[in-house]
Amino acid sequence: MAPVTADDFGDEMHALVERLYPLCRSITGDGVRATLKIVDEYIPLRIHEVPTGTQVLDWTVPQEWNIRDAYIADASGRRVVDFAASSLHVLGYSVPVSSTLPLAELREHLYTLPDHPTWVPYRTSYYRPEWGFCLAQETLDALPDGEYEVRIDSTLADGHLTYAEHVVPGQVPDEVIVSCHVCHPSLANDNLAGIAVATYLARALAERTPHYTYRFIFAPGTIGAITWLARNKERIDRVKHGLVLACAGDRGQLTYKQSRRGDAEIDRVLRHVLTDSERPHEVRQFTPYGYDERQYCSPGFDLGVGSLSRTPYAGYPEYHTSADNPDFVSPAAMADTLAVCREAFAVLDRNRRYLSLSPYGEPQLGRRGLYDSLGGRSDTKQAQLAMLWVLSLSDGAHSLLDVAERAGLPFDTVAVAAGALRDAGLIKA
Repeated sequence: MAPVTADDFGDEMHALVERLYPLCRSITGDGVRATLKIVDEYIPLRIHEVPTGTQVLDWTVPQEWNIRDAYIADASGRRVVDFAASSLHVLGYSVPVSSTLPLAELREHLYTLPDHPTWVPYRTSYYRPEWGFCLAQETLDALPDGEYEVRIDSTLADGHLTYAEHVVPGQVPDEVIVSCHVCHPSLANDNLAGIAVATYLARALAERTPHYTYRFIFAPGTIGAITWLARNKERIDRVKHGLVLACAGDRGQLTYKQSRRGDAEIDRVLRHVLTDSERPHEVRQFTPYGYDERQYCSPGFDLGVGSLSRTPYAGYPEYHTSADNPDFVSPAAMADTLAVCREAFAVLDRNRRYLSLSPYGEPQLGRRGLYDSLGGRSDTKQAQLAMLWVLSLSDGAHSLLDVAERAGLPFDTVAVAAGALRDAGLIKA
């Protein structure tokens, strides 16, 4: 696998989105497996299959759903709604049906968006036996009264829930989890962009040996995260930080939703990185509604897991519609989301608490050549100030992020200063 560079991240991620887009995904089934098989070409995945009926916390793994074909045909046999044209056309988890119905009766099983008459909505019925079709309002309006052939060639049977993990080994066993949902069908921003960003983030982290071990989780929304938590209870204490990636490719500004704690280290890191970078952004408080951060942050686990997106959950008109297509997501936006993740994890990996080995009075930096080493730098005064701040707060109680926030300095400047002081024997971790 050739190293990736910042220049080609955006275009490569967008190409991955386009490749995954046609697949029909749901919370179970072959569409999820096909998706993970493609991701496995980019980063090696460990695939997990959890049987139907398995108890996972308060939930039970449902029957597996697969679909081969579905359509509504008029009296001439013409398919007026065709699953082959878009996987959004079928209500997710529809039970099989083969019938002929008058339009008036068929309407009870049809879903449209009257306010956006050319768009097809995304709808599901995971836990209630139902069948239906999603179509554009203009298509429905054009249908004359009469009899229509309705066929959904699907199966609901005992099978498995499928999820996958990829681990980037670190210097310590403590983990950072990065989670994204893989259950939605043809929706580019929600969440193929998140899958693409997570994939390329894993590749980028693998180019070095990070401090933390990074565990990437590709799982169906809600039931997938719950299944992962249920199967990993004994090692949850290793998870020190986490980030859920969703809606990572639209052209809106970045939005960070804090963990339930609100003061977890990942929360502070993302706030610092977004503010210091001067990117347009919003930081939101935790709410128990949204993506899988609500599972990781549930009171029994209370993990420090936030969520990074661009325009947040349900915050754009194209959300859960056919308008969320590959043209809706931007290579530049995905590259920017990826860059923020890399910057945040670079801070997280280097955020240490130091103890001064010369705490009585200010040590003489000049005779150790520390001031001389800064000569010629455009930020010499800032770098000198960073050294003084690190020395002042190296009491074992303050982290480098504390220093950066209190001093109003970039984290990188503080981290470089700490490295120089450590190498000079003035502080230790």
